[in-house]
Amino acid sequence: MKDISLHLLDIVQNSLAAEASRVEISLKADNGGKLEILIKDNGKGIEKDILHMITDPFFTSRNTRKVGLGIPLFKASCERSGGMMHIKSEKGKGTEILATFAIDNIDRPPLGDVGETVSCLVMMTPEVEIELVITAGEEKFVFNSFEVKRQLGDVPLDNYEVITWIKEFVNENVNKMFGGVLNEITG
Repeated sequence: MKDISLHLLDIVQNSLAAEASRVEISLKADNGGKLEILIKDNGKGIEKDILHMITDPFFTSRNTRKVGLGIPLFKASCERSGGMMHIKSEKGKGTEILATFAIDNIDRPPLGDVGETVSCLVMMTPEVEIELVITAGEEKFVFNSFEVKRQLGDVPLDNYEVITWIKEFVNENVNKMFGGVLNEITG
């Protein structure tokens, strides 16, 4: 994948396929030079006997094709850039993926267009609560699709103007939070 935001889109699509009604995406840049990404859902979860196999590109639980590259590519991207990926899951409770990247590693992919990713997720599934938490040092930004929905009243979340605003609002705050840490972000 070309950038981290595309990995996020792919992983969250797995959460949606697992019937999650809530997905939390956390991006945290610390002063130690590490970017930490946590994707947490309340979907079906993954059975223990399958959990250790999902990082294998030649394993998939789907019947439509014989490979599943999303999680293995994300893991490889983390490891290539001096980080790691860990998956926790419990059947019936959900899944949590923790990934880290060394910010200054030349092999770390750019963060990409997080606003586009979040707005696409909201547009595709307005009935699912999408929360994005960005932390840099002591500063924190939180976007919650259900909070936006509450503020909008009768205006649907998948309205074009709303989706455009979500993309711009998220990217503005990504740039504000990470501009000095992850300089390649242009939104």
